[in-house]
Amino acid sequence: MYTVLLVDDEEDVIQVIMRKISWEELGFSVIGFASNGVKALELVEEFQPDVLVTDIKMPYMDGMELSNRVKAEFPATKILLFTGFDEFEYAKEAIHLEVEEYILKPVNSMELTEVFAQLKRKLDLEISEKRNVETLQNYYLESLPLLQADFYSGLIEGRVHKDEVAKYLSDCRISFSGPLFGCLVIHTSSSQGGADMDPLLLAASVREQAKERLGERWKAKSFSYLGNTVFLVQMGSRREAWELTDECDRFCRYARRVLGAVVTIGVGQACKDILELPQSYQSAREAVSYRALYGASRAINIEEIVPQNMGGPVPSGEEELSKLFRMVRIGSEGEVEEAVERYLKHTLFPEKSLQQHQAGIMELLTLLFRFSANNDIVMEGQAEDMGRLYGSLLDMEPDALHRWLLAVSLSFREQLISVRSRSTESLVSKAKEYVKNHYAEAELSLNSVCAALGVSNSYFSTIFKKETGNSFIGYLTDFRMERAARLLIETNEKSYIVANQVGYSDPNYFSYVFKKQFGASPSKYRTEHAGSGKE
Repeated sequence: MYTVLLVDDEEDVIQVIMRKISWEELGFSVIGFASNGVKALELVEEFQPDVLVTDIKMPYMDGMELSNRVKAEFPATKILLFTGFDEFEYAKEAIHLEVEEYILKPVNSMELTEVFAQLKRKLDLEISEKRNVETLQNYYLESLPLLQADFYSGLIEGRVHKDEVAKYLSDCRISFSGPLFGCLVIHTSSSQGGADMDPLLLAASVREQAKERLGERWKAKSFSYLGNTVFLVQMGSRREAWELTDECDRFCRYARRVLGAVVTIGVGQACKDILELPQSYQSAREAVSYRALYGASRAINIEEIVPQNMGGPVPSGEEELSKLFRMVRIGSEGEVEEAVERYLKHTLFPEKSLQQHQAGIMELLTLLFRFSANNDIVMEGQAEDMGRLYGSLLDMEPDALHRWLLAVSLSFREQLISVRSRSTESLVSKAKEYVKNHYAEAELSLNSVCAALGVSNSYFSTIFKKETGNSFIGYLTDFRMERAARLLIETNEKSYIVANQVGYSDPNYFSYVFKKQFGASPSKYRTEHAGSGKE
């Protein structure tokens, strides 16, 4: 079933269309309807319908502006326009927007049924092409040239030296203009979604769709690495990192809806030199791991969820210690305990010379101190002289050392949970304070508050909803409406002035939202509550 959103300020028209069309027989499902473009855009952002059917002449936001916004932000959505005004200029703009059909009112049910039958065939063909096994096999075989792929993997592994970069770029005909660079790790779950499709083919389809939707704007270099797709992206400023995160987040939802794939994208830290891409890659991989906390089918930017002064990766030779640190960040107490056991069993306690054991203790202690410093947490005994702590660890029996390392690891875990909680609470508090200071500005939006706080829309929306139980737009509307209600009771200002004072430049839309919130128009609300503001 393809989903349809109906938009018309005349509810009778919508009801007639819903009754006269056999939607299920045609292969469509109406997921909702709206009476104006503003509300329609909110529904499009929430449900991402396959088809948008909209009138042109509507209050607050007309069908042409709505279509422009939808085409820019959700290009996969098909648009049908109908109107009672047979105007050539509208038709020309509709063609420019690549609208599927331009239908004049009154709507003929037979004509509309035929339009949707043709649209169903077109959508089926597009989905078939994306999911066709033969096409996917071609995608899989048409990987990047070996020379380029080897260079990209060499970059993220740190195998490329500074004096070799220019020659590699020239030989491989690769352009890295920057000025900022970063890594995306695109992880396609092999156990969730796409059950009827080979995991390799599903991943290949995701890769090709990601190249199509993300590659051009971010000048991305893509290749397969350790079972994931890696993008080396280029950005003009750090602000663009938030835009990249939001665009990746939209892609994850698109992949779930169209391909049936559960995709998580890790966004690594931005860097100024391509030789710093190994750190960006490691941080992007770590961001993907945080799906255990923040959920899959979304983008996760490492710079939004860990302290900004994070250091480089744990040395590759200490694989078990790297796994321990990962469990400290995202695992349960039991998983941390298992990771401690593995580290001690496989790394620290195998038979070795006294000198090797001493070096191992020193390396463990150094990396624990570094981990605590990079993550803004305190290690027990950190104020103690490192030499004395090192000496006490050398004197410990294996059981005592095990208990000490487990206690430190669990302490780290609890502190990280507390740090994350304080961070999200602080973010929400700052957002509420920003609303309090700027609610009267008509331009205040999710984009503007995220720009002010320096985070992506996707991360902020997730945190705000989790902490408050309400979306940011819902909170902003409630805040403005409460202020408007007080102004109506406590002052004699006209409704249009009150509307302007709480951030609504269109008094008609203000009245519409107010009535929806309180069940009465502003004037009626004032009459019903007259005198209550002075009690």
